Amino acid sequence: MVDATLASSLLTACDVVPVNRNPPPTVVYVTPPAQAPTSATFAARLYPANDIASAHGVINAVVTNDLNGRGIFTTNINGENFNGDATRLGGGSARSGVANGAGSRGGYINCNYQMNTTTLGTGQCKLSNGALFTMHVGS
Repeated sequence: MVDATLASSLLTACDVVPVNRNPPPTVVYVTPPAQAPTSATFAARLYPANDIASAHGVINAVVTNDLNGRGIFTTNINGENFNGDATRLGGGSARSGVANGAGSRGGYINCNYQMNTTTLGTGQCKLSNGALFTMHVGS
């Protein structure tokens, strides 16, 4: 009995501390780098510049630029969808360019434009029926 009493009195003076051989995991949060834009979309408005174009009124178009000198040009004139390319002459840093679209009913549109800033420009468009438009790019 003395051994049990002695053992219990010795244990009461001890603290039992668990040993954790696996430290808690370290959590690292990584913020991905900001992505540079891969394209920019511009509204374009075509204003009638002759009597034939007056019958169509003001036309809205969209240019989606890939920021490397090329883009997609789309518009709808009198129920005909026009789709095509917009290309900067001399590459992405050039200010002047052309936009052409083929119509869903056989028509076509040809535009020449000059960008005054990176988001604003002006130009002229000619529809296959002879309608002439003054074009404003950007808002």
